[in-house]
Amino acid sequence: MIRSAGARPRSGGVRASLLLGPLVAAAMLAGCNLGAAPASSTPQPPPVASPVQSAAVAATRAELARALGEAGLLLDAPRSEYRPPEPASMAAAPRAVFRAVLPADPTGGNIVVYEFPTPQAAGAAGREYAAWLATGPGRIQFPADTQLTLRQVGSTVVFFGWSPANSPDPQAPDIAPALETVGIAIPVPG
Repeated sequence: MIRSAGARPRSGGVRASLLLGPLVAAAMLAGCNLGAAPASSTPQPPPVASPVQSAAVAATRAELARALGEAGLLLDAPRSEYRPPEPASMAAAPRAVFRAVLPADPTGGNIVVYEFPTPQAAGAAGREYAAWLATGPGRIQFPADTQLTLRQVGSTVVFFGWSPANSPDPQAPDIAPALETVGIAIPVPG
């Protein structure tokens, strides 16, 4: 470091950083809530923000909530981002993701609602999705025992899939039968 002849070294900055260093570290640790008691025995991540819903998606959501409620299940926002395997036609469609609350599987129970301009477009897209799910590229995207549910509700298509071997919650098998009371079935070739 080059200094001019009359310059004195600055030590105030060094002293200040020595004093502030522990204070900054303490403030950072306090913000982490280290040592705070957990809110519950199984921590749950916060729900993922949902986009604004159209009237068609809101009506489908109400039907899903009713059907799941009759089966003793709650409908909520997902706890993590979720996008199922899907063909390009479904990937381009607007969607909303909900989840049937499964206490033993906080990231499971995801239900996707795809929206289309008309009921006819929804039916065609749903049939295309079902056909894709039956193909090799569609089938290999899921565990072998995955049970798939596709339903058409007006201008929306509802998708739900679950694997008995991979779902730890005893209520998971109740979701698909509840969804079968909503809309019109779109059979997935087996």
